[in-house]
Amino acid sequence: MITKFTKLLGAGALALGASFATAHAAETVKVGVLHSLSGTMAISETSLRDVLLFTFDEINAKGGILGQKIEPVVVDGASNWPLFAEKAKQLLEQDKVAVTFGCWTSVSRKSVLPVYEKNNGLLFYPVQYEGEEESQNVAYTAEAVNQQATPAVDYYLAEGKKKFYLLGTDYVYPQTTNLVLLEYLLSKGVKLENIGGGFKRDESGKIIAAGKYTPFSHTDYQQIIAEIKQFAASGDACVISTLNGDTNVPFFKEYAAAGLTAEKCPVVSFSISEDEFRGLPAKQLVGQLGCWTYFQSINTPANKKFVADFQAWLKTTKAPGVVKEGRVTCSPMVLSYVGVYLWKAAVEKAGSFDVDKVRAAYKTGLSFDGPGGKVTTQKNMHVTKNVFIGETKADGQFKIVKSFDNVYGEPWLKGQFKAK
Repeated sequence: MITKFTKLLGAGALALGASFATAHAAETVKVGVLHSLSGTMAISETSLRDVLLFTFDEINAKGGILGQKIEPVVVDGASNWPLFAEKAKQLLEQDKVAVTFGCWTSVSRKSVLPVYEKNNGLLFYPVQYEGEEESQNVAYTAEAVNQQATPAVDYYLAEGKKKFYLLGTDYVYPQTTNLVLLEYLLSKGVKLENIGGGFKRDESGKIIAAGKYTPFSHTDYQQIIAEIKQFAASGDACVISTLNGDTNVPFFKEYAAAGLTAEKCPVVSFSISEDEFRGLPAKQLVGQLGCWTYFQSINTPANKKFVADFQAWLKTTKAPGVVKEGRVTCSPMVLSYVGVYLWKAAVEKAGSFDVDKVRAAYKTGLSFDGPGGKVTTQKNMHVTKNVFIGETKADGQFKIVKSFDNVYGEPWLKGQFKAK
């Protein structure tokens, strides 16, 4: 009798435990975070992990999404591009996440893209990129080339610059962006001999690569800086930099050591925001330019609240690995934050976490009033947003010198510009 009762009790306990587990699963929705928390890209990507955790907590504090709290599943891509694909597969096939927020470099995004397309997953990608892509499994909150690179060139042209040195890290984003910029510069009347960094031609003589490239984590910029200094001797030159990750530190240190300044040869960097400036000699780089769709210095109530709320969260969070001191906000962080809220809006409109239903809702022109202003989704999985050009200050912040409102995200620019 006792044995029978024990068995019944055991079965009941198992059933009760299973019902609790089922209830817990029903009360949460798993969301993937896929960023480099180690390696060369950790200088940039750890902050995106942090702002995502902040955003999830902010949403959960208000009841979650469709009555379910967000349960983050954080994995480390470790600046290892094949590993990104493995981690993406884990998130989709094992963890069964409803959505993933992640990647910084285009090579990491392209590494995981086949995984998301095969599994019909949804990746929100928040960092400036080269375009020439429009996957139905990626929501590109990132700046397209016409929301960062071409506005920066327009600004320098208006400032009287006639020579443009193209420099980048050796992978797909800088390579493709610089080919688009080559076409764009030629269409604006800039002579080929006034575009620095070098060219590579195919057998027919067609230019297939433009600019100077260095590997990830490159440290020796002495020869390149000497070349830039000679290129800039005429006084009307600038550098268009798509250097990515921690290689920016030795580049700018060599730049400053060579006596180059923003007055002699300014640099606009597409991968340096307020966050990266924390590790750079900011006082020696006053006057350099950044072009993003957000700066921390934007003087609006929405941005002030965002910055204050993030700083307050840093003080109280118990999330492991989060650095609490000396923190700033930047465009990739805000586009990560905005991405979560646009996904939330799409889920709520769809009434479901199902990827096909969420995607259909996302394409209907949903808007979110974020720290950088209004952001609106497009049918091509990109977003319309404001663009700002900023000049660096001694404190590592940016003084906004030019803005463009409601710029449509256009990924297909290659071949669109004709030389004058």
